[in-house]
Amino acid sequence: MADPRHQTLAQILIRYSLSTQPGDKLLISGPAAAAPLITEAYREGIRAGAHVMTRVLLPELREIQLKESSDEQLTFISDLEKAEMEYVDSMLYIIADENTKSLNGVDPKRISAQRAARRDLNARFDERAAAGELRWSLVLFPTQAHAQEAGMSLADYEDFVYNGCLLNEPDPVAAWKAVGQAQQRFADYLMQHDLIHIVAPETDIHYRTGGRKWINADGKVNFPDGEVFTAPIEDSVNGTVRFTYPAIYGGNAVEDVRLTFVDGLVVEASATRGQDFLLAMLDTDEGARRLGEVAFGTNYGIQRFSGAMLFDEKMGGTMHMALGAAYKQCGGLNESGIHWDMLCDLTQGKVYADGELCYENGKFII
Repeated sequence: MADPRHQTLAQILIRYSLSTQPGDKLLISGPAAAAPLITEAYREGIRAGAHVMTRVLLPELREIQLKESSDEQLTFISDLEKAEMEYVDSMLYIIADENTKSLNGVDPKRISAQRAARRDLNARFDERAAAGELRWSLVLFPTQAHAQEAGMSLADYEDFVYNGCLLNEPDPVAAWKAVGQAQQRFADYLMQHDLIHIVAPETDIHYRTGGRKWINADGKVNFPDGEVFTAPIEDSVNGTVRFTYPAIYGGNAVEDVRLTFVDGLVVEASATRGQDFLLAMLDTDEGARRLGEVAFGTNYGIQRFSGAMLFDEKMGGTMHMALGAAYKQCGGLNESGIHWDMLCDLTQGKVYADGELCYENGKFII
């Protein structure tokens, strides 16, 4: 029996998140495991009057590419992919891993080399998105692999995912609009300040955001959502941060990451597990050692770490920082082939904006 939540989710993604209009050129991309959601999103896109294209992926192909390609093949960017980037009006990306560890056996330097090669293409994506020429959304479809990563049964994980998406609300779109209104107050407050200072166990770090835009993330890009974020001034980050939760990137889990910044640049980095991968990613390119994003999670409906950053970074009572590429719509300038979100618990932390206490024990107090 089909899960009616797939149809509900597809409707929200196509109509609310992507604001699909008649004549839009919409690309839906996701693994074969996400077929139920791909099908419903395709149906909803057609009903909205869009010209819908699909890219259904096989999970084994990326592992083969990374392990067996020559250096030339690994860094090749096709003209077709470049043209597609200019052609489409909106993109829906669906995460649905059947094995969250499938790339653990890949040399991290090869992953780094491929990401570096895609830097210009990613930058063009960000430019179009910032200019309002391209709308996109990212969503996770529950699989046994994601459920296992989260330590749940598939049924419990499905409830976790869809509740985090507010599908249990009588009117999910109205619920997301209410989230947006509440978060806008936080974004407006932060926009009026410059120096942000964060103090938590084994963390003491500050950065400046004056002149940058704090964005209210209310389900238009990531789904689910629940955060406010911006790009820090590139050379303003100073101090040390310990990321409380595993930093997962490309299926690789790096634990107990500690970074020290001087004038925006990572000068010390360590991890108790996965340190070689961490160092390889930091050496991807010049921008990989700088922060491209700083953010606070505000979705208190997500109450546990699940191993999927799409959910974990939204967890109320946390902050995340991303090494690498900045979002242009924030005013960020940092460019890189990576964008790696790392998560820190702030339930015992304090945040000061220009010296004023604005956040304590996991919540804004403004």
